[in-house]
Amino acid sequence: MATLRDAKRITVKIGSALLVDRTTGDMRTNWLKSLASDVAALKEQGTDVILVSSGSIALGREVLNLRTADLPLEQSQAAAAVGQIRLARAYEEALAPHGLTTAQVLVTLEDSADRRRYLNTRATMETLLSLGVIPIVNENDTIATDEIRYGDNDRLAAQIAVTTGADLLILLSDVDGFYTANPNDDPTAKRLDTIEIITPEIEAMAGDAGSGLSKGGMKTKLMAARMATAAGCSMVIAQGSSNNPLKSLGNDAPFTYFPAQLDPQTARKRWIASMKSKGAITIDQGAAAALSRGKSLLPAGVTRVTGIFGRGDPIEILDQTQRKLGQGLTRYTSAESTAIKGVKSSQIEAILGNPGRSTLIHRDDMAL
Repeated sequence: MATLRDAKRITVKIGSALLVDRTTGDMRTNWLKSLASDVAALKEQGTDVILVSSGSIALGREVLNLRTADLPLEQSQAAAAVGQIRLARAYEEALAPHGLTTAQVLVTLEDSADRRRYLNTRATMETLLSLGVIPIVNENDTIATDEIRYGDNDRLAAQIAVTTGADLLILLSDVDGFYTANPNDDPTAKRLDTIEIITPEIEAMAGDAGSGLSKGGMKTKLMAARMATAAGCSMVIAQGSSNNPLKSLGNDAPFTYFPAQLDPQTARKRWIASMKSKGAITIDQGAAAALSRGKSLLPAGVTRVTGIFGRGDPIEILDQTQRKLGQGLTRYTSAESTAIKGVKSSQIEAILGNPGRSTLIHRDDMAL
């Protein structure tokens, strides 16, 4: 599979049914070890890997002996609290023999809806990946309520893929792709190898049924595909139950492929450029020249700050003649930007009382 070999950054979603044996409630340790081997092989070829993993509630409910099919919210959250530590430890133990360090990242829907939290998440993930760490991401079920939940890890995985600028999102499932009908019920159902556009006809083919331990069905996978492909990330639905699922995918195992509509960087730049600005900063000639060479904007190059804005808000970037050069997401509030304009990054801590970030607008958060 060319996209798997060529991708620089991959997000892999792993459902509960793949990790946890539905009969015993135990972790499928051998399967997880085989996945770890696949991840190590991808890292060896220089690919960043992010794992979005379900399983905390499934593991925790077994420990707490909660056998009811639909747990009330409080019991689900308790099961998640117990199961999450076991889930993180399992990944750590599986990846450590390959010399890979893991990190636990727990998020809620609010973390992507709130721009400041979104930028914090993005910055943390970028730092982890730059250090060679494998982030293990899950919804923070212990504190999330229905109002702030993704509700399924298909869409969470798509959001993480978009947030981190992944090239490819792989949804490992208990089926080997998207079918024209439920293959368990309809023997004439056919798998679609590629879905270029998600049409109403495609949506009508999607059912709601998931496996015994997972909450998602094909409808949530289509929602994930819409989100990912619109942001420049291709997506794959593939069978993940057998050992070494990523290796199998690379060896031409069957799958359904959703090609990206744009490349991730272009999609992100368009999104930033389309936002309504909350303020503006004027920069000197040297800073303008640096931006034209693909550099980030440092506080030293700022000569004027106008408007009232918060961290993560979109602001215009103007030259000395007030011509708009572009737009970006600021890492400082308007008050902070005013306080540090024209100063070197090394002086930020003395002025604001905290180290802050060296850039006022990072080049990845800027559309010129």
